[in-house]
Amino acid sequence: MARMNRDWRDIRQALAESVLIGDGAFGTQLHAAGLGPGACAEEWNASRPDAVLAVTAAYVSAGANIVTTNTCGGSALKLAAHGLANRCEELNERAATLAGQAAHGRAFVVGSVGPSGTIIEPFGDTTDVEARESFARQVRGLRAGGIDGVLVETMFSLEEALAALAAAAEAAPDLPRFCTMTFQPEGRTSFGVAVDRAVAALEDAGAAGVGLNCGTGSEQALPMVERFCELASVPIIVQPNAGLPELVNGKAVFSETPEVMAAQALHFRDAGARWIGGCCGSTPAHIRAMAKALTP
Repeated sequence: MARMNRDWRDIRQALAESVLIGDGAFGTQLHAAGLGPGACAEEWNASRPDAVLAVTAAYVSAGANIVTTNTCGGSALKLAAHGLANRCEELNERAATLAGQAAHGRAFVVGSVGPSGTIIEPFGDTTDVEARESFARQVRGLRAGGIDGVLVETMFSLEEALAALAAAAEAAPDLPRFCTMTFQPEGRTSFGVAVDRAVAALEDAGAAGVGLNCGTGSEQALPMVERFCELASVPIIVQPNAGLPELVNGKAVFSETPEVMAAQALHFRDAGARWIGGCCGSTPAHIRAMAKALTP
């Protein structure tokens, strides 16, 4: 793979100058390494750092310019479900340190901040203050581990996405904040948020890049990517699944091949996307194919 441009000091500058390759699914790679169903992936940042390091290293070797930390479920509220809320800062800092070791100057590291597993008011019982503090604890840990930016991802609720962005601004005001939401194939999140509304709200909240991840396969994502590119004034991020999941013998199977995702990556680039990677079902092989297609 081509090494990261040594003149790039900031991920925002890099996105302004070039299309960057994101990584792919993290959890499924850990499950392949032995993480059990329902187990806490973030706990492996402490107990199985070798496995976590290997996942990120594989994506960097495949051509990723941006890698995410193993912390999608790393907020204090989410970790509380595993009895690990008191280790929030520790587990996030460890994840960021591991990702930095694997990236080794060849890729930017962004801290993954995913849903809290609760529902924020007015739809649920978690207050905005509680959500912000939970996310702020996570981001403080990630920042201590040396991340280059924060990626609020896999968000269904605009209220939760905004709470996470606000927390990141408070806990790491010097770092760029990005946000991707999860849309269903028809173009809205499960909370009814459309692309138009998401772009306006996320840009107003100071997001340095917006887009989508998860929820759809790469073929279903293209119309939404095109709409994002029409509306947004910041770089567009697209990290779809490797197809829509199908249950085969009780397991979710994603049918899009590396070749299919690579072809779609070219469409994303031509539409104007600047950060292109994968989500559920995607592997280092998918990222390698996409990187090969997108690298001049």
